[in-house]
Amino acid sequence: MKIIQNIPGMAKLCLTLRHLNNYKRQIEDAKAKGDYERERLNIKQAEDVWANNVMKMFGSELTVHGRENIPEKGPLVFVGNHQGYADIISYCAALSPSLAFAYVAKDDLGKLPLYGEWIRRIRSVLIKRNDPRASLKAIDEGIELIKLGFSLMIFPEGTRSKGPEMGDFKRGAFKLATKPEVPIVPVSVNGSYKMFEESGFLKGAKIDVMIHPAVETKGLSRQEEKQMCLDVEKTVRDGVEQLRKLQGEV
Repeated sequence: MKIIQNIPGMAKLCLTLRHLNNYKRQIEDAKAKGDYERERLNIKQAEDVWANNVMKMFGSELTVHGRENIPEKGPLVFVGNHQGYADIISYCAALSPSLAFAYVAKDDLGKLPLYGEWIRRIRSVLIKRNDPRASLKAIDEGIELIKLGFSLMIFPEGTRSKGPEMGDFKRGAFKLATKPEVPIVPVSVNGSYKMFEESGFLKGAKIDVMIHPAVETKGLSRQEEKQMCLDVEKTVRDGVEQLRKLQGEV
């Protein structure tokens, strides 16, 4: 990481997090009282404000395709590709106007100053990398959140691709949706890696997000579940290629 070049960008990010303090008390109060609907409402508002402020502050341009494909009610599991750190910002800006959701992400994010506090506050599930037992425990934790009505976003590649080429999806990630039998919404993103990974410092970028039709997971046989996982991966992969064509990359 280019430390000197990233100081202005990190300062900007910290500034945007200050705007979230207006929602901190409401979220924590609703959580303490078990008022999950009010908690989700405040999380949704916080995500919307934060993500759009970040996009505006860095001069990034976000285009969303298929927003009408988001079901009106959750819980849902969003399944998307993972190009870079800016995916979290991009997906929040693209999806949060419809409903609140949290992330299944590596536990390193939860250790970051200020940001880590907020990634946990919105009910994200943090996974220790290369620890299969901890991963299974995290999936179970995510399923319990889904049963409470919370939606989640997961990146089945398991790590950032740091570019337009997608890695293979890990099938175990889909258990988050198939066990509680909630719909999966496939999502594709392209251009988010240009906001940081391409240059090594934070800057504006042109980012596209494509939201695909929801996929039901109820009553699937083992073979149907396997095929569904393959179909969702293909949908996300094809979506990335479509977005690359729209951006003139291929």
